[in-house]
Amino acid sequence: MNIKSITLFLVTLTCLSISAMAQAARDTSRYQAKAAATQSFGANAFEKSSATTLRWLGMAGWMVNSRGTTLMVDPVLEGFDMKVMIDYPILSRQVPRLDAILITHSDNDHFSIPTTTSLAKVTNAYYSTLYVDSLMKNLSFPSRGFDIGEKFNIGNIAIHLTPADHAYQNAYPRAGQRHFKNEDACGFWIETPDGSIWATGDSRLMKEHLTMKTPDAIIFDFSDSEWHFTLEGAVKLANAYPNTPLLLSHWGSVDAPGFSPFNGDPEKLKKLVINPERIQVLAPGQPYVLKSLKKE
Repeated sequence: MNIKSITLFLVTLTCLSISAMAQAARDTSRYQAKAAATQSFGANAFEKSSATTLRWLGMAGWMVNSRGTTLMVDPVLEGFDMKVMIDYPILSRQVPRLDAILITHSDNDHFSIPTTTSLAKVTNAYYSTLYVDSLMKNLSFPSRGFDIGEKFNIGNIAIHLTPADHAYQNAYPRAGQRHFKNEDACGFWIETPDGSIWATGDSRLMKEHLTMKTPDAIIFDFSDSEWHFTLEGAVKLANAYPNTPLLLSHWGSVDAPGFSPFNGDPEKLKKLVINPERIQVLAPGQPYVLKSLKKE
C-alpha cells in the first residue's frame, strides 16, 4: 500500500461513516418524509447572472451562484455509503467549475471524500475549520482552515465561520480516538451582494444562534437527532428570526426511517413556527433566488 493509499485510508477512518456511528438511538417508526422529485441542472447554473441563486443538492449540500461566483457547501454528489432516496441534481463529473467548496465538519455526509476528490480538478480552493483543513491537506486538497469567527473572501462574497455544537464523537468514544472540540465543526455566514445566507451546519442549539443579526435566508439544519437542533430547537431558532426564509436541509434524502439524524418532517415544523409560509421545502436542484429582507 503506497503513502497516498494509507493517507486516504486514515482520513476515511477519521471521517467515520454516519451509518456506523450512534449519533442517536434508532426507533421503530417507519415513516419518513421524502424530498420532492429532483430538478436536475447543468453548466448553465454556473454562469454569470444578476442575482444570487441557491440550489439544494440533497443531503446537507448546497450550491450558491452569486452573480457568477460559485461555491458549494457540504456537497455529496456521489459515493455515499447508505441508500439514498433522491437522484443527485448534478453529478461531480458534470460540474464545470467552482470558486470554492465550504465544509462544515468531517462527517462523510458533509465532507464526502469521493465528491471532493472528483471536484478537485474544477475547484479553486476548499475552506473549513482548522481540524477539517488538516484532513483535507492530507489528501493534497488546496485547503485553508479557520477559527470560529474568522473571515475570508471568495470573489464578491464575504464569509465567516459561525459556532456549532456537534462534537458527538466524545459521547461514543472508540479506542485511540482524539478528543473532538466544538470548533472542529462550524456554520458559515455568507454575505453576498444580494443579501446574507447563514448556513448553520450541524449543531445542537446554542445561545449564540439566537442572537445573530437577521439573515436574509437560513440554510436550516433540520433533523430530529439530539446532536442537531431537534424539532424543539428548530422552532426556537426559526422564531428568533420570524421573517427569514428557512431553506430546509439534512432531511428527506437518505433511506433510513429509523435513524433520527436523517429525519425531520417539514409538515410538523410548519405547524409550530411564526410565518410558516417562509419555510422553503425545495426539491433537490430547485433554484431559490435570494432576496434582501427589509430590516429595522
